[in-house]
Amino acid sequence: MTSTRRVKTAVAAAGISSFALLYAPQPVLPQLAAQYHLDPGGAALAVSVATGALAIAVLPIAALSEVVGRRPVILTSVVASVVFGLLLPLMPTYPALLVLRALQGIAIAGFPGVAAAYLAERLGRAGVAAAVGAMIAGNTVGGMLGRLASGFTAGPLGWRGALFVVAGIGAVCSAVTVVTLPPGPRAAGAARVRDVTRGLVTALSKPVLLAQYTVALLAMGSFVALYNAAGFRLTGQPLNLSPAIASLVFLAYASGSVSSAAAGRLVARVGRRRALAGALLLTAAGAALTLPDSLPLVIAGFLVLTCAFFAAHAVANGWAAADAPEDARGQVGGTYTATYYLGSSVGGAAGAWVYGHAGWPWLIAVVAGWLLLAVAAVVAGTGAAPTLPGGRPTSSLPAPTDGTVGRRPVVHSSTSLWTKLR
Repeated sequence: MTSTRRVKTAVAAAGISSFALLYAPQPVLPQLAAQYHLDPGGAALAVSVATGALAIAVLPIAALSEVVGRRPVILTSVVASVVFGLLLPLMPTYPALLVLRALQGIAIAGFPGVAAAYLAERLGRAGVAAAVGAMIAGNTVGGMLGRLASGFTAGPLGWRGALFVVAGIGAVCSAVTVVTLPPGPRAAGAARVRDVTRGLVTALSKPVLLAQYTVALLAMGSFVALYNAAGFRLTGQPLNLSPAIASLVFLAYASGSVSSAAAGRLVARVGRRRALAGALLLTAAGAALTLPDSLPLVIAGFLVLTCAFFAAHAVANGWAAADAPEDARGQVGGTYTATYYLGSSVGGAAGAWVYGHAGWPWLIAVVAGWLLLAVAAVVAGTGAAPTLPGGRPTSSLPAPTDGTVGRRPVVHSSTSLWTKLR
């Protein structure tokens, strides 16, 4: 196996393990709510506590990786998260379960917070886009596999047995990562606090990076809010599906795996800005498609919004990695991941609360608002593409790898949003 293939295999396996474990409780939220007498918002804390802890821990762990190296952090992450996953079903009370979920979120933070920087250093700019696509595809498969395994086994085994099954899947995948992940460049070993701080300031000073962080925050918040409430909607009136059948909605993740891997080709064709904004708008359209109480439309809506969300995430994450200054790669990756999972935590909990108190239509309205704000951030934070002679936009050319698409604003009072995105 070549070094590049080993890298892709290792990060894909780590992604499967990490995201299967992170979202394993999502399909069994109705069972948790029934056992512990919780409303949807309270049950959703089983997801939000872990993603919130991940968001808090990811920047310190990314800074640590500047000193000890990326590979040790990734390996520690995948092994520790599996250990916590095996202990999780043994927790006697819901508060104890939440505490362990927080610890698991901290453990998981080591992979997504460091992986993009590891790939950039190991493969260089030329190979990072394809490798990030493979990583996100692995993350997508992990999210789908963990949710399906949990949903299908919750009936015969209960929610505790379902979480054990997912932990077993994570153990197998983490073993693959430990065996196949090649060493990265040696850590400098002399990184100082001021150097790390300077890198963080740099990561927060570029408007194009701030736009990607905003997309991560709002798009992920929207996505998790919808999936946190999906189990309640599908198993409740008027659809009345069984938990196992309702968990089939997570098969929509397969479309996300395809779209994230194909996002690079979309960027080469239409440019980063149009690809990202279009994917966000399509996510909102897919969410709106789930409004009628029609199972085929709900399924179609989840397919569309999942496909579009992962395309948006792949473009934004790859854009942030490509535009990260060399001395701030870890901080950029950590900041992107922190905002991504902060969105998951806050948006997921807020969305479940909105659904529990106001219903599905209000949840869709809130999510649509978040996604439109994300589009506005892309427009404002990345400028408008300069034009070639004859008025043809440069975004019609293949996007460069240095993230320089779209720097000069277009000022025209009658210009439509889509024209601005060109």
